[in-house]
Amino acid sequence: MTTGTRDLSPAEAAARVRDGSLTIVDVRPPEERELAAIALPYAVLEAGGLEELLALPSDLPLGFLCHHGGRSAQAAGHFGARGFTEVFNIVGGIDAWAQDVDPSVPRY
Repeated sequence: MTTGTRDLSPAEAAARVRDGSLTIVDVRPPEERELAAIALPYAVLEAGGLEELLALPSDLPLGFLCHHGGRSAQAAGHFGARGFTEVFNIVGGIDAWAQDVDPSVPRY
């Protein structure tokens, strides 16, 4: 049973990563992550990352991040459909992160 995808602000996501209650999954391709990346640990989907994430406990809180929030919402929905119960879309993506959490993150 899934609880559905919920929205999470960049500031809430950052605080939850820092307190150990959220794993961020950056769904952007490597080229985009080279342009701008958060200064916190995160997982990725390529290079076996998808399989590793799908093997995690389904109640592990996952926050999905992209450029503006569209692709991350799709990824969160995918994981929710696969039985994950704590899935979040980080609203506004890395662009909002740069504005609200870490102004040193480049905007593109």
